[in-house]
Amino acid sequence: MLVELVIGATMIAITVITQAFVLDFIIHKVKILERSGTLLRLGALRKSITLSVVVLGVFCSLIAAMWLWAGLYIFLQAFSDVETALYFSIVSFTTVGFGDVVPSAEWRLLGSIESANGFCSAGVQPSFLKLQP
Repeated sequence: MLVELVIGATMIAITVITQAFVLDFIIHKVKILERSGTLLRLGALRKSITLSVVVLGVFCSLIAAMWLWAGLYIFLQAFSDVETALYFSIVSFTTVGFGDVVPSAEWRLLGSIESANGFCSAGVQPSFLKLQP
């Protein structure tokens, strides 16, 4: 159990750092566009396009986190193939938790840790973006 907790905490740190870099990149690029006047030339579409780019960027960072978890499951041999590992990761990260696919008993606690990671990530990222000036 201790090994699972250490691995899970490490994965949370990796996904949080990855998502922070993605958010920083998105915010930096939007600010560059604002300073250059490119967004102002878009007129009424400015906010819609900016919001769409930001939401897609956040979504991509969440997908990357799910792939990182799936990679961990493959590395640990908790699942025999990538599709099953990714499916379990998506179901866990999004907190759906169907239960039709489960890892080996040795690694089952990781699914719960991943769910906590996904729950927090999905809520924190949009609120972080709101805090940016």
